[in-house]
Amino acid sequence: MREGSLEAPTRHPVNWKDKAFYDESLFFKELERVFDICHGCRRCVSLCTAFPTLFDLVDESSTMEVDGVEKKDYWKVVDKCYLCDMCYLSKCPYVPPHEWNVDFPHLMMRGKAIKFKNGKSKLRDKVLSSTDLMGNTLAKPVISKVVNITNKNKIFRNLLDKTFKVHKHRDLPDYSAYTFRGKTKNAKKTIVDPVSPLTVPSKVVLFSTCYVNYNEPIIGEDFLKILNKNNIQHELLNSEVCCGMPKFELGDLESVEKLAMKNLPTLSKYANDGYAIISLVPSCTLMFKQEIPLLFADNQEFKKIAQQFYDPFSYLLALKKESLLSMDFKNDLGNISYHVPCHLRVQNIGLKTKELLELIPGTKVKTIERCSGHDGTWGIKTEFFKDSMKIGKPVFKAAEQFNPDYISSDCAIASRHIVQGVRENSKKEIEKLHPISLMRLAYNL
Repeated sequence: MREGSLEAPTRHPVNWKDKAFYDESLFFKELERVFDICHGCRRCVSLCTAFPTLFDLVDESSTMEVDGVEKKDYWKVVDKCYLCDMCYLSKCPYVPPHEWNVDFPHLMMRGKAIKFKNGKSKLRDKVLSSTDLMGNTLAKPVISKVVNITNKNKIFRNLLDKTFKVHKHRDLPDYSAYTFRGKTKNAKKTIVDPVSPLTVPSKVVLFSTCYVNYNEPIIGEDFLKILNKNNIQHELLNSEVCCGMPKFELGDLESVEKLAMKNLPTLSKYANDGYAIISLVPSCTLMFKQEIPLLFADNQEFKKIAQQFYDPFSYLLALKKESLLSMDFKNDLGNISYHVPCHLRVQNIGLKTKELLELIPGTKVKTIERCSGHDGTWGIKTEFFKDSMKIGKPVFKAAEQFNPDYISSDCAIASRHIVQGVRENSKKEIEKLHPISLMRLAYNL
């Protein structure tokens, strides 16, 4: 028996269409096996609240072992997990190919899928994870203004907290009066391919993502300005729907499949035509690079799409190595407290955003490699809000101590969460800007 593993971690396909996947007795048996391994290790205790919840259940049981924990209490651990994936990629020494085959995040996702299948998911969670429905309804000129004002009204937020269980103190993202895709649907630029072959595709197609499309179109607009500045051939996808990550985190895998199949034809066309497919939200990129190929392991088109998906800063830095990235920066950015989102860290691409921002003269970047604690819709829910602020507290402190001019994260929701945490802890109001918008500012575009 080996203690830990030195091999690179690997992922097994998720056999979610097998009836055994939803068998609660088999699920509990696997939970007990994995929980016992986690109890004997406890290396992940500082990552989130899922592991402290598990270890407290064990320590307070009659046997002080996993066999003393009531099976119904296993769900408390499942509910605390928000699928950041950090335990798998950064902490656990027993992931495949180790013979113990521990995949804690996908096991928690299986639990969420069982709950959803059994009708135990809340209406709130179904609504919040329907990002296209929410966006298409609310991202309109008059409606968005009313919604944004209402979301800042204390009376309404108290009512929303009591009835819908969205915490009254959570800063919620505004909805835009227009959609990114609606405003820039004809965005297209064609450039002759470079004479010499590149290490990355010379043409880009943008998967705009729900957040950029409905909440902060400026991020997408700024990225198009950067592509234009660097004479990169680009266009928007002809059509797109949500990547499926919110439904994945809910355990609604049938909806994930429907969304994936709607995106498949368009993404497949661009992938086969040699485009770099770029999304500006790490969770969306991770969904297409990892989760969808594992959910649909027999579909070779999804594997091809995964190969063509790029993080924006990985792509831009690859151009820099080919001397094709403009270094004509007009403005320095001062001090930046830069948070690396979990769903970017687990892509194992390194600190590309930091590396590029530090190329801008007069710019210093303080990197924070720790979970912010928000994670999609998890941090806005009444029952998890306090946990999200607790997890984020070291991040808030680190961000503030750098005396930054800007707080930034590739995950726009995480940066909003950090700004809120800094404000509540120290009463300081620090401007947040997405790294893409910081780069546009440096170019003075």
